[in-house]
Amino acid sequence: MNQELRNAFPSFENGLLENLEENAEIRTFETGEILMKTGQYFKSILLIVDGLIKVYREDEEGQEYFMYYLQPGQACALSMISVSTRGKSDVMGKVISPTTVIAVPLQYMDQWMNDYKSWYHFVLETYRKRFEELLAVLDHTAFRRMDEKLLYYLQGEQQVRKTSILTINNTEIAQELNSSREVISRLLRKLAERGLIKIIRNQVIEIIDLHI
Repeated sequence: MNQELRNAFPSFENGLLENLEENAEIRTFETGEILMKTGQYFKSILLIVDGLIKVYREDEEGQEYFMYYLQPGQACALSMISVSTRGKSDVMGKVISPTTVIAVPLQYMDQWMNDYKSWYHFVLETYRKRFEELLAVLDHTAFRRMDEKLLYYLQGEQQVRKTSILTINNTEIAQELNSSREVISRLLRKLAERGLIKIIRNQVIEIIDLHI
């Protein structure tokens, strides 16, 4: 695991990596599993070593609204806040591909902030990146038309999955963009007519060129 940790977190000091191996717990999750639930209490911080996670905000009726991705070398800033304040999680994390995480016990977060500069900078950078991502999501969801939201969403999926072939259905896209399946289907057909995407089957989309 040491080499996997080094690959995912190359900035971490040797002492920090040794502490992680000694005190943190390795956990694995399969596609479709829920990594963190809305309303749960966190007892540890989760560092993503491998895989892909989508983080959602849920309303009182259980509807999901996509917020951002978590990839190798990252951690969820909101989980860090929940851990440090002993509060409940405000988000839900769903595993998109087989994922390995390192669970860091609560008591080490503040201690390592003092002991390791690389951990201190990692925590601050995590807060900064998540804040910027949330602002980007707000900009593209609150102030843009649905066709622009869809383009932004597809670009994000292509980037994080590192493939132009997306296996995703219209209902899932509609849920994550807080729209309807009919609207998403119509907009996808328009993108296909413009030659930006190709709809291979109902659940497979090939990205041709979204840089417009």
